[in-house]
Amino acid sequence: MKLYFIRHGQPIYDPDSLTPLGHAQAEALSKWFLHRAPDKIYASSSNRAVQTAMPTCKLLGKEPILCDWAHEMHAFEDFHALDAEGNKQWILEVPTTIRQFISPEVTALGDKWYTHPYFADTGYEAGVHRVNAAVDAWLEEMGLRHDRENHCYHIIGDTPKRVALFAHYGAGLAILSSIMDIPYNVFCPRFNFALTGVTEIHFHHHGDGMVVPQITCHSGTAHLYREGLE
Repeated sequence: MKLYFIRHGQPIYDPDSLTPLGHAQAEALSKWFLHRAPDKIYASSSNRAVQTAMPTCKLLGKEPILCDWAHEMHAFEDFHALDAEGNKQWILEVPTTIRQFISPEVTALGDKWYTHPYFADTGYEAGVHRVNAAVDAWLEEMGLRHDRENHCYHIIGDTPKRVALFAHYGAGLAILSSIMDIPYNVFCPRFNFALTGVTEIHFHHHGDGMVVPQITCHSGTAHLYREGLE
């Protein structure tokens, strides 16, 4: 199975929608998907994610399946930090938290990084468990059971050939780190997603029903260059 993760187009955050450029980016993306037609198209319940998915859905004659668990607002509540003035910010916008993320003491804890005393008063552990449960249930619907102890998947049913998920930057960091079994504190500071960037994950079958996901392209934007867009 191949999973395409797509960040939404250029946004207007209030009201939740796309700019004219964002709509043009979404149209360009639909042409790219014409010859890579997903069997199923999922989208965060956010308007900007749905609007990014709609040109592809219309071109391919499909309806988007909404995933509220992939909405950016949930990820922000799970993975925010307080800045020097006590205001909520995305983790990536608070350097003191990033310094802790990449510290030897925290990275040594592996996928239990959130048990470090520095994070005792945060909701990071609950956030990781929420995303893991949602991601695992979603992929199980597609015939892949996540074996987190052994960092792989097992085939338990028929898997679709291609699946697309339209979502967000902040939510995407949590979702992809969960899918790839890469601790969030390691993944988060090192990956970014371009607007309508396409990340391709190939779930490789290694025999005996064991599957290991591999990112074959991260945040590709060839469709934008082809149309002469930012």
